[in-house]
Amino acid sequence: MNYNNNRTLKVGNIMEINYDLLKKVITKREPNSYKGTFGRVLTIGGNLNYGGAIIMSAMAAVHAGAGLVTCATNKENLASLHSLVPEAMFINYFDKVALTESISKSDVVIIGPGLGLDIHAIDILKTTLSNIKDQVCIVDGSAITLIAQDPQLKTYLTNKKIIFTPHEMEWQRLSGIPIKDQTEENNLSEQKKLNATVVLKKHHSCIYHASGRISQLNIGGPYMATGGMGDTLTGILGAFIAQFKNNDLDDVVDAAVYFHSYVAQGLSHELYVTLPTDIINNLQKYM
Repeated sequence: MNYNNNRTLKVGNIMEINYDLLKKVITKREPNSYKGTFGRVLTIGGNLNYGGAIIMSAMAAVHAGAGLVTCATNKENLASLHSLVPEAMFINYFDKVALTESISKSDVVIIGPGLGLDIHAIDILKTTLSNIKDQVCIVDGSAITLIAQDPQLKTYLTNKKIIFTPHEMEWQRLSGIPIKDQTEENNLSEQKKLNATVVLKKHHSCIYHASGRISQLNIGGPYMATGGMGDTLTGILGAFIAQFKNNDLDDVVDAAVYFHSYVAQGLSHELYVTLPTDIINNLQKYM
């Protein structure tokens, strides 16, 4: 194993992410900074049954340092959102004008946590993807399943900066590769067809970057096996991309994925299960 610019360790064709990358990406803030310096993140999702998913995504984005965070969700989630994360702004995701305007102002758009699979979810997803231009778009949860169910939705992804964050079953739906056959070679083949970055969430998650780089975690464990963990990752990922935009995008994505597990691992020394909200409430301290 050889060091590569103090960022990663090379294991075969895969770059194993290590702690040095965090020290490179997470740097001291300049004294003359303001909230606009650290980017705008828009989180979209959270139907009546799964409002917690998008709230955790928005919370994570705020606590991980995004300058401005807006949550587009069902209006029934407004009271909970403002109670748990008053720093986040709100728009009704059924308001297409407001949603479109917010997308245009954002640096990073997160779509999918708790979005659901009904006709309204499809409409919101289409509105979002059709208005993505230069923004980085993180596609998670329900949005991945919707795209997998309707191949026509993949046409909305052309020439855009897309990051998919599937777990193994969602990747099976999107790629058509059964979990047992999700080898590096097979995954890379399907990822190239999507022309997007794929963060494949599993034990020692693997990241297939649109640039061609492949990275892998060597930390994390069963203490992270609880609902909402992926939603929290999306918020951290969005915040890192928005505020550390002067860094290489691959480095920032790797750092965000690593940091998510790094915080959980640190907390696991005292906690049998590290809840997503435990991670969120410790992001500022660990950064």
